[in-house]
Amino acid sequence: MLSHQSEIAVVGAGAVGCFFGGQLARAGQPVTLIGRSGHVDAIRRDGLWIESEDFCGAIPIRASESIIDAANADLILVSVKSTDTVAIAKQLAPILKPDALILSLQNGVDNCDRLRPYVSHAAFPSVVYVAVGMQGPGRVKHFGRGELIIGDPQPSSQSESQEPLHAIARVFESAGVPCLVSAEIKHALWKKFLVNCTYNGISAIGQMPYGQMMKIPEIRLLIGALTEEFIRVARAEGVDLSQEEAAAANESIAKTMPGQRSSTAQDLARGKPTEIDYLNGVIVRFAQRHGIAAPTHYTIHSLVKMLESGQLSELSQEV
Repeated sequence: MLSHQSEIAVVGAGAVGCFFGGQLARAGQPVTLIGRSGHVDAIRRDGLWIESEDFCGAIPIRASESIIDAANADLILVSVKSTDTVAIAKQLAPILKPDALILSLQNGVDNCDRLRPYVSHAAFPSVVYVAVGMQGPGRVKHFGRGELIIGDPQPSSQSESQEPLHAIARVFESAGVPCLVSAEIKHALWKKFLVNCTYNGISAIGQMPYGQMMKIPEIRLLIGALTEEFIRVARAEGVDLSQEEAAAANESIAKTMPGQRSSTAQDLARGKPTEIDYLNGVIVRFAQRHGIAAPTHYTIHSLVKMLESGQLSELSQEV
């Protein structure tokens, strides 16, 4: 059973992983951040620097470049890009403790489905609401929010998963991170997935924060079209998302995270591969499977792929 002294490993210590790992470490939880060398070197030297409304300073925390350092963890927080989910699952499978728990802090709705073929451990999804960004190696800027919704999307196993889920929630709650265990996690995942699909790509194409986007009438209409298509696909996938609920979710993101540029926008700005295949690209694939037209999602997906290809081509020429 997880406790205040349970070992936690954050696999993929980017902005989201560093923020939640940092909150846990700040509360005294033993945490190891596993990430890229630049971040790891800075954290080892200076600690993890977090700047937010209620805290600004360096947090002492372990950091490593090696996945092997997750071997003794009782809880694994997976926060790698969705593009790396399967590769990380294959690396984790042979080293994890038999009773280790896995919590995905990733964007999208299918990461745990892609983890489970490779790991026999309990793997749960989470809905993450936080506005954060990396401000340099080992430095995180928190812009707002910071809560989790977790659960088991498989009805057949929900009764036996309640104890570990509540244990995970207690760990986060003890660090001041709101963490709700939901019996309707699939619905919650799709509700968050909606705003990933309506905001991320547009923010990336325009390199624009959410609040500024929503001041443009044409963008509001575009978000409306994306939402209509999304609702049809969600219902075909067994998720009944109402128009009112979807509209409220879209409005909420612009109000609570007005200064946030999407992770997709940040990836493009840095010349890194994006997760667009696992956002609007998933809606396009699901729409095709169900015979549903999704032209606006297809357009957003295609435009981001074009920009991504150009960025990566420029980067390879520079190298």
